[in-house]
Amino acid sequence: MAQRKWIEKSLSPSLLILELQNNNNNQTNHIPATPTPTPIKLPGHTIELQHSNHTLRLKGGTNAEMAPQIDYTVMVFKPMVEKFNLTLDCDIKRRGYYPKGGGEVIIWMSPVKQLSPIDLTDRGTVTKIHGRAFVAGALPVKLAKDMASAAGRCIRKEIRDLDVNIEAVREPDNEAFGTGSGIIIVAETSTGCLLAGSSLGKRGKNADKVGIEAAEMLLGNLRHGGAVDDYLQDQLIIFMALANGLSRVKTGPITLHTKTAIHFAEQLTKAKFTVAKSEEDVSPKDAYIIECQGVGLLNTNL
Repeated sequence: MAQRKWIEKSLSPSLLILELQNNNNNQTNHIPATPTPTPIKLPGHTIELQHSNHTLRLKGGTNAEMAPQIDYTVMVFKPMVEKFNLTLDCDIKRRGYYPKGGGEVIIWMSPVKQLSPIDLTDRGTVTKIHGRAFVAGALPVKLAKDMASAAGRCIRKEIRDLDVNIEAVREPDNEAFGTGSGIIIVAETSTGCLLAGSSLGKRGKNADKVGIEAAEMLLGNLRHGGAVDDYLQDQLIIFMALANGLSRVKTGPITLHTKTAIHFAEQLTKAKFTVAKSEEDVSPKDAYIIECQGVGLLNTNL
């Protein structure tokens, strides 16, 4: 338990930093979680590389406010963080919603000798927009269809040359605990970048508004010209710090979460970050480049 005492109760994507922990062979950790995700604490002594396959069983809220939804973890965070040479998989056993929680997610991770640096400075062009609108529990699937339709109409006002495919679903009762609704929309680009927008429904909130909020978040992330969205921006920092070499990421305006992540990553790993306005002529005025010379942490267990 001493190794895991810093883990706070959350299903946030940043929990996947546990990939960098040293644990027993094929061990499964059972980590309870509250419905509302909370920040992760990462003392320096926990930044170690594991020596074998590892499984995490996380319990709590999968789709809650103040953190990316579990769908974001699967659709955006996972494929993007795997560019560092990580291998992981995520299985959503049961979804859980505020205020009851009750969700369950299993994450499998394989050990890695060393993290590779990344260069995410060329976003390319958007080639595909797709998403998922969901309801669960006592809510009718019509609400999911309304969210999807409103989001599609909003996006097509600005992006007219691509189809917008948003699936509307009702979660099976045996795969969801409680009542909830929400939507996530992902834009894929020609260079393999993924950016998203999302929103959650709640009592008294019009379904169209939920869909439009997600669409506007996505469009905002696309307008700033970055290769990552606002959520992913800070999630990549610790991986950049530990990678072997120079990593570069083009982003929109630097968020407070990213500034905080950079501060603590530098303190804990001695990696050095620089943040500067993008000098490309075609870049929007609020585009930035985050650079980090990683420390090249080596897994001596492999």
